[in-house]
Amino acid sequence: MGSGIVSVFGGSSPRPGSPAYEEAYRVGKLLAENGYTVATGGYSGTMEATSKGAAEANGHVIGVTTDMLNRWEASAQRPNEWVREEIRFPTLRERLVHLVTFSDAIIALRGGIGTLSEVSLAWSLIQVGEIPRKPLILLGREWDILLHGYYGNGDYIRPADMALWRCVGSPEDAVAALNGER
Repeated sequence: MGSGIVSVFGGSSPRPGSPAYEEAYRVGKLLAENGYTVATGGYSGTMEATSKGAAEANGHVIGVTTDMLNRWEASAQRPNEWVREEIRFPTLRERLVHLVTFSDAIIALRGGIGTLSEVSLAWSLIQVGEIPRKPLILLGREWDILLHGYYGNGDYIRPADMALWRCVGSPEDAVAALNGER
């Protein structure tokens, strides 16, 4: 059993019943069952699914939201109904930095440009020691393909820096890696 806050990154597009939504739900549920507090971006898609899974397993859910998305989408974004504690920032940049820096661990699901920026920022800040080393767990083979493709022949990224993240294949593997079991 673990403790601490786990930031879960993922896309806003998946809807209930989709494989990505169900996977995110399972991540949230398993994290809560293992004693972790879950933090997400607080809105829809995998953020909602992770929040719902954690809340239904009696876990604490933090939604880190931003005023900026209200202006960008010209609509009032509200945290999903499963968020129990909201931390709101004026800008997306402040939200991003908070999600990356305040948690004890990170799990990244599949997502879009925002998810990629969250993973990149976390990896970079861990690499240079600006934030303490923490588990950076990437769920899905796509991450492994993407980051190894970017690594190329190693001219720009050291092998030791490639070891700062771990790719896993299932929600169960992600929580087991977090717990130091695999």
